Amino acid sequence: MSISEIALAEGQSTDGRGGEFRRGLAASTPVLLGIIPYALVLGAQAAQKGLSVAEVPLMTGLNFAGGSEFAAIQLWTSPPHILLIAAITFLVNSRHFLMGAALAPFINHLPKRQVFPALFLMCDESWAVGLADARRRADAGMRPAFSPAFYLGAALPFYLAWVAFTTCGAALDPVLGDVETYGFALAFPAVFLVLLRGMWTGFAAARPWLVSLAVAALTYLVVPGAWYVAAGALSGLVAAWFLAGER
Repeated sequence: MSISEIALAEGQSTDGRGGEFRRGLAASTPVLLGIIPYALVLGAQAAQKGLSVAEVPLMTGLNFAGGSEFAAIQLWTSPPHILLIAAITFLVNSRHFLMGAALAPFINHLPKRQVFPALFLMCDESWAVGLADARRRADAGMRPAFSPAFYLGAALPFYLAWVAFTTCGAALDPVLGDVETYGFALAFPAVFLVLLRGMWTGFAAARPWLVSLAVAALTYLVVPGAWYVAAGALSGLVAAWFLAGER
């Protein structure tokens, strides 16, 4: 079977980069709609902590890592504890080491001018969509397995929506009040449960996630403050390292 026939059998577009971009956009749209509520929550929380409508898109656009931004806002004081926030941000974002390593075999043939923007746009959602597509293409015998245009179509809308709706959350905070009363905060775990289901390969591979969840929950119950974030991130990384050594 030719690559074109495989692509058609997979329901994939064969009309060049534009078709691949649209395919990536279509694949990411269901998850994209799910990030809007918790983008509004983050923007509103940032406004309540004193960040201006101009400062919120700077934070979300330059950092672009939702989990660490939520952690940073929870720790935000006046004046802010810069070193603590930086350390927590590093720990929460350290999962990107593993995410990048999983993506590396599919992008190591690309020039750096494509790799660096792809890694900047990499968030949990775009990484999951892009990696799943690359694996499907590899299993179908398509080379190269990684489609930069598909990935751009999947990743860029996440970036634009995240910056736009966190800004909207900050701007609308005086009108909406506490947006968590609308149940928007539920969107954050809901999106990750969907991603987790799509990446599920069995209990053995999920053990680091379960270790991280258990340690974070226990720390949340017994230690004041936001140390559960650091505890969950570190325990997950350590568990992944030890369990990888077993294999």
